[in-house]
Amino acid sequence: MTATRFDLLGIGNAIVDVVAPAHAPDIASLGLNQGGMTLIDAARAVSIYHAMAPGIESSGGSVGNSCAVAATLGARVAFLGKVADDVLGRVFRHDIEAAGVHFPTAPLDGSEIPTARCLIMVTPDAQRTMSTYLGACVAFSAADVDPTLVADAAVTYLEGYLFDPEPAQQAFRFAARTARAAGRRVALSLSDPFCVGRHRAAFRELVRDQTDILFANQAEICSLYETGDFFAAAAAAKQDVDIAVITRGAAGSLVLAGSDAIETAAEPANVVDTTGAGDAYAAGFLVAFTQGQDLAAAARLGARAAARVIEHYGARPIGALDGLNAAAALEN
Repeated sequence: MTATRFDLLGIGNAIVDVVAPAHAPDIASLGLNQGGMTLIDAARAVSIYHAMAPGIESSGGSVGNSCAVAATLGARVAFLGKVADDVLGRVFRHDIEAAGVHFPTAPLDGSEIPTARCLIMVTPDAQRTMSTYLGACVAFSAADVDPTLVADAAVTYLEGYLFDPEPAQQAFRFAARTARAAGRRVALSLSDPFCVGRHRAAFRELVRDQTDILFANQAEICSLYETGDFFAAAAAAKQDVDIAVITRGAAGSLVLAGSDAIETAAEPANVVDTTGAGDAYAAGFLVAFTQGQDLAAAARLGARAAARVIEHYGARPIGALDGLNAAAALEN
């Protein structure tokens, strides 16, 4: 494979996260499903925001978070996602570029649709309840995918949360075809079991025909293959992709590739907020993978990155993570 300008190109929702502490009665009073993710409209976003306790605002989005973590680990990273030409759009651009991520997507201009935001309420047990207004994200299309950039990235990483709008689905397929034609890898995060349920047939096709590396948690992989048997779902995933990476929270992760089944324990952590744990894991895994480390080292780096992120509010790392990458490489 020829050398690339970027190790990782992420394509996903460009969202500003608002993270605040909450208690179960607060969440119930708002009619939200505790521990779940709910898509909301602009008016609902305003009402929930005003009901939240003081919190932390930062650029987010699942694959956007992965890109920021990967850059902090020393990878060369780019990201494509749609923001509006508004205050939050400029905040998102500043934050992701300050993290060292190349962000060339033009903003949505001349529209009243604002930049997306995700309102995240975290209970004392570190469980997160998310309410997401997608805003400008839904305008992302194949026109926003630069084929030269895709061909110049070792791995293109697609975010399942972005899969709802039809233009985004077309963008995914175009990016995947372009990456594979250039001899690059395509990775996909399933993102959410309810998202999988809405588009199961299309996801199954994308996984089977155009995905090399699949990231999912236990609920998502079972939803994709419509079974309550985790090991049956994992076996099915192994048949569809070269590498299936399945995270299991405190139980660690399972990586399946050919005849290999690599189990990795979760790293010890003082858990404060689990927001972004899977995003950080994927970042660590992909950084190690694109550096040529083996799958066990990639899983270790993923676990370590996740452990660092869940020790504070928010989905982005606080402080440098490059030492984690060196440690994983030394153990290889």
